[in-house]
Parts: sequence; structure tokens; C-alpha cells
Amino acid sequence: MYATGDLLELVRAPVSTEKASGRGPRPQYAFRVAPAATKPLIKRAVELAFNVKVASVRVLTVPGKERRFKGQRGRRSGWKKAYVQLATGFTIDELAGG
Repeated sequence: MYATGDLLELVRAPVSTEKASGRGPRPQYAFRVAPAATKPLIKRAVELAFNVKVASVRVLTVPGKERRFKGQRGRRSGWKKAYVQLATGFTIDELAGG
């Protein structure tokens, strides 16, 4: 199983989008997470890091984009994003938009 420090490393950075603004009756936040992160691990990591109750976690993989630089074709790496919906009455003040 993961130790506390390892759990905190799964959630890498918040993703600031309009959809994940943290507003509404059940706030939703987006995080960039480690590729090996699973829904239960993300839930435990967010609850531990922000002292909140997580209602649900949805995970998606953002595919890498093909880019060109000076005529050379390349590809950016894909990454994993997690949408975390909090239980009623909880918010993450550090990430609240507006």
C-alpha cells in the first residue's frame, strides 16, 4: 500500500478550468495526477491533502498532441486528469476560483 508521502505525490497540480472552478452546491476540482493513479488512491490523496470529504472521482487520459518545431515533427506526452467532486458543505479554499 502507499505511504502518506507517496499518496501526496499522486496529485501533482491543480488544473484551472471553468468547469473545475469549485462553484456550485457540490464543488468540483480538476487535478493533474500521476499516470499510475487510480480512483481510490486519488480520493484518499485529496482527502488527506485538503482535509475534505470526496464524493466522487472521475479520471480521464488527455492524449498528447502532435507538434512541429522548425519543421521537425514531434509529440507531446499525454497526461492523466482527475475530476474530484466534493461532498456537500466542503470546499478547497486554496483552489476556489473568483
